[in-house]
Amino acid sequence: MTTTSTTHDALRPRRSVLYMPAANERALEKAKTIAADAIIFDLEDAVAPDAKLSARTNAVAAAGSTEYGNRELTIRCNGLDTPWGADDLAAAATSGAAAVVIPKVGSVAYVDRICSLLDAAGAPSTMTIWAMIETPTAIFDTRTIAAHPRVSVLVMGTNDLARELRAALVPGRHPLVPHLATALAAAREAGKVILDGVYNDVKNLEGFRDECVQGAEMGFDGKTLIHPGQVDIANLVWAPTEDEVAHARRVIAAFDEGLAAGKGVVTVDGRMIENLHVVNAQRAIAVADAIAAIQ
Repeated sequence: MTTTSTTHDALRPRRSVLYMPAANERALEKAKTIAADAIIFDLEDAVAPDAKLSARTNAVAAAGSTEYGNRELTIRCNGLDTPWGADDLAAAATSGAAAVVIPKVGSVAYVDRICSLLDAAGAPSTMTIWAMIETPTAIFDTRTIAAHPRVSVLVMGTNDLARELRAALVPGRHPLVPHLATALAAAREAGKVILDGVYNDVKNLEGFRDECVQGAEMGFDGKTLIHPGQVDIANLVWAPTEDEVAHARRVIAAFDEGLAAGKGVVTVDGRMIENLHVVNAQRAIAVADAIAAIQ
């Protein structure tokens, strides 16, 4: 059984999506107090082979917990080419997690395999797939991956993508921008959410802020994070400011008044307003409302 992403789901705040190593029980406990919009309980990169089984048990318990408030809870499983992947999916299927995060998705056929395993394990139809785009193969097939009805979110895996491309990870990310834009276009075409990749230098908050601003300006819905200290900045960058919300309300009011008066041209703050500006204004208000609803 498959499910599709809804408009409500697309507007759910995912400004800050924090990876938490599921083998670290102290980290899982701390995550209950961190103001991240979503948490990825990680069974993959952050967990050593000899801790995979205990991490799975911890992740399932955490995802089924009611102690994380309004945070969206997901589990990143190991790939199906590992000894743990299939069992991770089976355990996650009935854990209560909102979604499974799947690394190195390279094709629709792979997504279909994931769906079959989830369904066989009794996963609810509401459980979606967050597909990680982190290989050249994925970039070339991003359009069809994004269009899959059970994929609700694309997650950029920029570290692995850079490694496979032999690209440098540099300020401004110019070697990766074309590939980020390709995935972003695919997500928007399919009406799906897309999350920017992680920023590695956790002590460089200025550099992190710059990369968040870049991601937000490109159009990403939020950013995956590897340290709690990054959460507040991501939340701030991806939230409309009070001035932006006030401006949006003025745009909508002026446009409605103009239509009622039969005016062909409407201006707000000296700028001409068209329907596309109204759509952007409506989204800004909807996003602000959605953020307020989870706080």
